Amino acid sequence: MQIGVPGFDSTEPDSLTLLFVERYTTKKKEYALTAAHERENVFQACLTEADLEQLLSEGKDWDVYIALRSDDRIRLCSNGLDLELLFFLKNGQMLMPFTTKKGNVSFKSKQPGLIEKAERIDFMGKNHITLKGYTVYPLWLKRPDQLTGTLILSANEEKYAFKVPLSISYRRFSSNGEDYLPLVVYEAAVPIESLLKAHSEAIALKARIEFSYAEDSRNIKTETAPIKLKTPRFTKKVLVKKVNGQKKEISITRTKKSGQLTIRIRDFDVKTNVKTKMKERMVFIKRHALVKQLYKNAFYWIGRLPVNKNVVVFESFLGKQFSDNPRAIYEYLQQHNFPYKLYWSADRKHLHHFQDKNVRCIRRFSLKWLLIMPRARFWVTNSRMPGWLPKPKQTLYLQTWHGTPLKRLAADMDEVYIPGTTAENYKKNFIQEAKNWDYLISPNAYSTQIFRRAFQFDKEILETGYPRNDFICNHEKGDTVEKLAAAYGIPRHKKVILYAPTWRDNQFYAKGRYRFDLQLELDLMKEQLGEEFVILTRLHYLVSENLDLTPYKDFAYDVSHHEDIRELYVMADILLTDYSSVFFDYGNLKRPMIFYVYDIDQYRDHLRGFYFDFEQEAPGPLVKTTEEVIQAIRKIKEAGFQPSTKLDSFYEKFCYLEEGSSTRKVVEQIFLR
Repeated sequence: MQIGVPGFDSTEPDSLTLLFVERYTTKKKEYALTAAHERENVFQACLTEADLEQLLSEGKDWDVYIALRSDDRIRLCSNGLDLELLFFLKNGQMLMPFTTKKGNVSFKSKQPGLIEKAERIDFMGKNHITLKGYTVYPLWLKRPDQLTGTLILSANEEKYAFKVPLSISYRRFSSNGEDYLPLVVYEAAVPIESLLKAHSEAIALKARIEFSYAEDSRNIKTETAPIKLKTPRFTKKVLVKKVNGQKKEISITRTKKSGQLTIRIRDFDVKTNVKTKMKERMVFIKRHALVKQLYKNAFYWIGRLPVNKNVVVFESFLGKQFSDNPRAIYEYLQQHNFPYKLYWSADRKHLHHFQDKNVRCIRRFSLKWLLIMPRARFWVTNSRMPGWLPKPKQTLYLQTWHGTPLKRLAADMDEVYIPGTTAENYKKNFIQEAKNWDYLISPNAYSTQIFRRAFQFDKEILETGYPRNDFICNHEKGDTVEKLAAAYGIPRHKKVILYAPTWRDNQFYAKGRYRFDLQLELDLMKEQLGEEFVILTRLHYLVSENLDLTPYKDFAYDVSHHEDIRELYVMADILLTDYSSVFFDYGNLKRPMIFYVYDIDQYRDHLRGFYFDFEQEAPGPLVKTTEEVIQAIRKIKEAGFQPSTKLDSFYEKFCYLEEGSSTRKVVEQIFLR
């Protein structure tokens, strides 16, 4: 690795070292820099295979710096080099450099996969869109036979929307000295007229590439992630074309955060075009740093005005849901005619969840929100508020939180794999925001002890049980099951399995957007259990996936967007989960549970860690394969759907306060005080 450092004499390399800092744990590794072939201000570092193995095994993401003798350090910049095509492969894991959004050098460890770079995309006249780039696959040790490629343009709700064959050629790509891998150069020409005829309605298409090749008489297929445009100077490209007498606008853009290539198609008319440009301009203005700062300042000064004593603002999971503990408190205040004006803070992308609820809804961070939020007497939320938000002195902030902790929280976490932050900053920001809380709800004495330490919270904790679980205690199956069965088309004669896993800290697309790899073999489950069972999949609110369960119709149902999991609890005959806190709530029903923990060693020892011996105390069997899941379900059926013998002790430790009156206790202590 050769590095240019302006202003430093290459004859004195001892004053510099190459520093690797693990992004989430702040571990550090230093390597010597030496002068590079008498070139002025150019230094070089040599990392051995053992060094790379160490980086691969000891961290997830490493940021690279030039460290000075004075303890200062400078972030290393890539200068536009194609770092993404280099990698080190060992024991089924890949360590590869990449360029951050700011042009800096970092290294990440990941599963081997296609590494792709799009060089150029543009309109070729009015008839084609041309795309050029190249890719390499770390598991190809030689040029594969009969390689074919396909460009796939698809929308979120469609698996395959439009396919175009690729023209392929090869370049040599050296790796690990003597070995070489084929650098596959691809080119595609997308026929615009055919594309427009295939999509008569407005649509946004993402692009990815599928390769097919022969290996040991087998046909292998592998696919890239959505294509990213890494050219920093890329600007939006627009073409208007008439098809069948109707004008269509095709635009080529890239998403702001991830840089993904997006081809948008919509009807064109002058009025709509002007509106779109004005909207884009307004979005640009709203996102400007100066406007954001003015908004923050306005929030502070409005918060110094007299308080609206009868205003309560509720928020659940960052404004994404009408659910959980805030919903239970809201419904109690409403049903008992408390003299308050109740508002729900809602994320603009999730406003539809509130439309038929007959609630006062304010869009999060809107002008109306700015006028109401800082003068409200009460804030009731189950997750953290943004760190920049100054809590007015006269506002009472009730933090309900959203689960009994199994996984380590905040200050108790050794490592943090959340994108966009470090372990040190995450803990600091969390604890700083927790200082704004005036009250915190706890479901049991076990949680109270952990909350005190993990959140470093020294104010009043209301050990009342969770308000959201009053619904579970007070509702039988009847009406709830009938309503859900009608809404999702679930057969009433079959038993219901609710699969509700948590998110994985190290599986994400971007900050706030986590992915989840469904590890269940639904084909096998449908074959073995489909006559008697259905499975409802409920992904965590932080997970951004949309599952495609079309092949499992009448067996698997995606209920991830159902507004409140409490109704799903009541409907379920069996809970299938992993390390999610849902099993603490479901325990109130005293029904059987199964824990599908295929990655427990990694999750327990590397990602989070547990507060108690989960393997010994879990109120149900722990299984690691789909076959074991099926066997566990059959055993539960044979036993007449009886819960584990461990449930009684589990219930006494974690559910003893949940008797249907937790909401009343909270309201009496907060709103009647």
